[in-house]
Amino acid sequence: MDAAAIGPAARYVNLIDTPGGASPYYRQTMTETPKRRLLDRMGASPTFVAGSCRLTGDVETDGPLLLCGAIRGDGRVGGALSLTAQAHWEGEVHAAAAVIAGRFTGRLVVEGKLEIGSSAVIHADIVAHAVAIARGAVVDGDMTVTGGQPVVHFDEKRHHGHGKTSR
Repeated sequence: MDAAAIGPAARYVNLIDTPGGASPYYRQTMTETPKRRLLDRMGASPTFVAGSCRLTGDVETDGPLLLCGAIRGDGRVGGALSLTAQAHWEGEVHAAAAVIAGRFTGRLVVEGKLEIGSSAVIHADIVAHAVAIARGAVVDGDMTVTGGQPVVHFDEKRHHGHGKTSR
């Protein structure tokens, strides 16, 4: 069959079904979105705190939490915690996983992976199973990695207009 007759979606599926794991998306279909970053894997509908919202008090949610505003208080997040570049949380927070691009002050305990973006400013003691820090992030405090792996440093390649433009 001619490649033009099967269309781009079919060509894509044929490309990713190559044996030997030649593609990182081996056996995925067109409808399955690759989940490369923790933020992409948030899954269930997150609790959303808008940029104009300022909360004072303790916060608890069974699922993921996307913070664009500010919280002053302790928190328990049963899913992934995501702080945008404009967000700020002050308190002690326990989360299943976290992506921090904004400001955090206090103590952060993450059961799984903690990803710290280049725009992050953290003044906190951190305990996490695994930690990845983008170059340019500011982290001030004690850090304990419980998974036994070294802290991973990376250059952030995704810029959504939220991060710092110059240093």
